[in-house]
Amino acid sequence: MKKAALDQVLATCGITGEAAAGAKPARYVDLPVASLVEHAVRRDEGELASNGALVIKTGAYTGRSPKDRFIVDTPEVHDRIAWGQTNVPIGQDVYERVRDGVAAYLSRRDLFITCGLAGADRNYARTFFVACERASQALFIKQMLVRPRVREHVNFEEPDFRVMVAPGYECDPERDGVRSKAAVLINFTERMIVIAGTGFSGEIKKSIFSVMNYLLPLEDNVLPMHCSASMDPISHATAVFFGLSGTGKTTLSANPTRLLIGDDEHGWSNVGIFDIEGGCYAKCDGMDEYSQPEIYQAIRFGAMAENVVLDENRDPDYDDLSITANTRVAYPIEHIANAWTRGVSPNPNVVLFLTCDAFGVLPPISRLTPEGAMYHFVTGFTSKTPGTEQGITRPQPTFSALFGEPFMPLDPMVYADMLGERLRRSDTRVYLVNTGWIGGDYDHGHRIELAYTRALVARALDGTIEEADFIHDEIFNVDIPVTCHGVPDAILVPRTYWKSASLYDSSAHELAAMFCENFEKRYSHLPDSIRNAGPRA
Repeated sequence: MKKAALDQVLATCGITGEAAAGAKPARYVDLPVASLVEHAVRRDEGELASNGALVIKTGAYTGRSPKDRFIVDTPEVHDRIAWGQTNVPIGQDVYERVRDGVAAYLSRRDLFITCGLAGADRNYARTFFVACERASQALFIKQMLVRPRVREHVNFEEPDFRVMVAPGYECDPERDGVRSKAAVLINFTERMIVIAGTGFSGEIKKSIFSVMNYLLPLEDNVLPMHCSASMDPISHATAVFFGLSGTGKTTLSANPTRLLIGDDEHGWSNVGIFDIEGGCYAKCDGMDEYSQPEIYQAIRFGAMAENVVLDENRDPDYDDLSITANTRVAYPIEHIANAWTRGVSPNPNVVLFLTCDAFGVLPPISRLTPEGAMYHFVTGFTSKTPGTEQGITRPQPTFSALFGEPFMPLDPMVYADMLGERLRRSDTRVYLVNTGWIGGDYDHGHRIELAYTRALVARALDGTIEEADFIHDEIFNVDIPVTCHGVPDAILVPRTYWKSASLYDSSAHELAAMFCENFEKRYSHLPDSIRNAGPRA
């Protein structure tokens, strides 16, 4: 990007090149990975681990801070946004105070600028201009966005969205009108994202995802999905895995027998699906080469790890969660040996809803009818696991519409209707997969072994699970297979796996009542065919 064009884009953000008492601040644009790593180490932002990854600490914020995320309420978007506890409005005056403060702050500092795409299908891609205070965060978003192909001309001189990232800028709640020292502000009218006061890089990724979740349905008739996706290397049969953080999207989609399309964010158009990102963002908690070899080997030079503890030899200790349970690593999708780097694939023939059940009463896998699929999509039950958000220290049952409500600005039914139409059109099979606790609740059971979940998912993907006999669960209103190759029969039916059937019944009815209460509160207007497909309290 030429200097004049760069200055023009920065000026639209309010960022100038004002010199402080010393030298004029530098502007580094689209530096190669090695240069960004060098800058980060030189500036004491992090250190290199023995595997070559850059390891940084994010400071006070080791996860997303959803209560500090706001959408600017402007006339253009007021009637489109699903306002509430998730999409919290903020006034234009408050936004401008924070924006101008961040712009003035960044004007006096060196900037690391990354220009990238959101959307592997160029028919629906958007350009993002991201100005970061830290080289490590520029490295993060460089690896997470889609990188333009060699000789591909992309106009970043007039980007679709601009992002300012200033972890060192602390908001003043009394002065600025925000909740804390951190703020994440999205302005759809000005096409700007402002992130201040938090060093957790996931805020950048999820803010961009939120933007795409607004633009794609309204402007392109594309369904944005909080899901991972993989594809059979021969038949190109595609599967998508819905789920919130901590449910296993990244882990289960990194399968050596399949091609990884993407690990977290996708769009479903009229012709197929595409990755919105160009990288992966995996949890490191308990990582080892045996259980997650693809991700383990992807953590090398060019990857950026957050809050991972290094031992005296700079070897990562993935079992050490002394900083946070939400240890993370970002890496380009090319670091996965079996990645489908084109990022596009046909319509999916299998959809899996991943849920982490801390009650331990949902089956490890169950089959859903089309109506049941709609029910579970709009309710989106899971348990938030420790570390994924500020203040979460024990699993907390929650209902997050679309398995990604924190990032969906529009009414949930906009996305649900689009999914229903696509499921019917593609004749897609749908399963509910519990990656959480079995044999008891969080305090008395245990989390299902990853190997068993992998086996269940594999049988769902190749269709052989349909050869088993199924029984109907009257409480949760789902069909459960009684056998599955590679999985003990005993764990498939939760009621028989608990030591006490009466305790199971009590917990199951408690969770079913939560489902019903949530549905009546939020979706009582939906057809009886969908209501009747859900759990029965």
